[in-house]
Amino acid sequence: MDRNVRLAIAGFGLVGRRHGDAIATTSGVDLVAVIEPGEAGQKAAADQGLPCFNNIEEFFARSHADGMILATPNSLHVPQAMTCIDYGCPVLVEKPIATTSDDARVLVQHANKKTVPLLVGHHRRHNPLIERAKKTIETGDLGQIRAVQATCWFYKPDHYFETAEWRKKNGAGPIAVNLVHDIDLIRYLCGEIRTVRAVASPSARGFENEDVASALLELENGAIGTVSVSDGIVAPWSWELTSREYPIYPPTSESSYLIGGSRGSLSIPDLRLWHYPGRDPDWWSPLSATALTRDATDPLVNQIKNFADVIAHGAQPLVAGEEGLKSLQVIEAIQYSAENDETVALKSDQVSVELAS
Repeated sequence: MDRNVRLAIAGFGLVGRRHGDAIATTSGVDLVAVIEPGEAGQKAAADQGLPCFNNIEEFFARSHADGMILATPNSLHVPQAMTCIDYGCPVLVEKPIATTSDDARVLVQHANKKTVPLLVGHHRRHNPLIERAKKTIETGDLGQIRAVQATCWFYKPDHYFETAEWRKKNGAGPIAVNLVHDIDLIRYLCGEIRTVRAVASPSARGFENEDVASALLELENGAIGTVSVSDGIVAPWSWELTSREYPIYPPTSESSYLIGGSRGSLSIPDLRLWHYPGRDPDWWSPLSATALTRDATDPLVNQIKNFADVIAHGAQPLVAGEEGLKSLQVIEAIQYSAENDETVALKSDQVSVELAS
C-alpha cells in the first residue's frame, strides 16, 4: 500500500476517542470517519472535523475505509463486525470480542471463511513491559513455569454505578468487565488454561452481580494459577494502578502479577527478576533481584501500528479473533464455576463442565 492506511472508528465515547488520539500520533495512518449516533460523540467528531455517520450500514453505503475499529457497546460487537467482514473491511473489536463465546465463535468462523482480518483489543499485550516479560519467559530465565498469581483489586466509587444502571446487573461484575484482561495476559505469558474452579460473593452494595471473586486455574503445561478480582476493595494491587498505562489512574509502586518458575520468578509490571545467578537454586543462598529494562511506548499506538501492518502488509495480528474467543471462554468458565459450584474443563473448541470432586 503506497498511501496512508485509512481507519474509521465506530463508537466515539471515551474509548473511541483514545483510539482516535492514538491514530493521530501514528505515522502512516489516518482517521477518516466516525460512526456515532450519540450527540456527544457526534459533537466530538465535528470538533475534529471528521465526517460522522449514524450507523455502520450508512457508512459503507456512502464511504469506505481500509479498517474499522469497534469501540461500541459489547452487544453490538458481533453484528457490527459481521457487517464489516461482509464488506471485506478488516476490523479491530474492543474487548470482549462478544457477550458470549458462542457468538464469538460464529464471528471468528465468519472472518476466517471470508479471509478478512479480525483483531481484538486486548491492548495490554502491546505494552513493551509485557513484550519484555514474554521474552524473558521464552528465553528460559524463569525455567519451567510452575505458578502464576494475579491480583485485580480496586474500589469503584458509587457514582461509577449510578451513571450507568447496567453496571449493577448480572454479568456486569468485575469478572466480565475487568478480569478478562488479566486472564488474557495469563494465557499469553504462561500458557493455555485447562480447568477452572471459582468462587464469588454477591455485591456488598446490593447490586445483582458479584463484587469479589477468585479462581484456581490449572494450565495445560502443569502450572497452577490463582486470580482474585474485586471492584470493592481499597488496594494498590491492580494493573490499572501499577502499570502507569493510563494517566487517569494514580500510580502505585506495587505489582499485580507474580510468575514463578523453577529457576526464577518475575513480578509485573515492575519487571523484577528474582533468581540465583551463577548457581543452582537453593533457599539457603541469597536471592538476587534484577530490574529488567524495556521500552516506554504507548500500547494503544502499538496496537494501531499492528492493525495498520496487518492491513497494509499482511502482518500477523498480535491478538487475532481466536485469542479473544479463548479468553472469553475462560471468563465464562469462571462465571459458571462460581454460580454452580463445579469444576469447568476447557477445550480448544468448547467449554465442558465436570462435577467437582
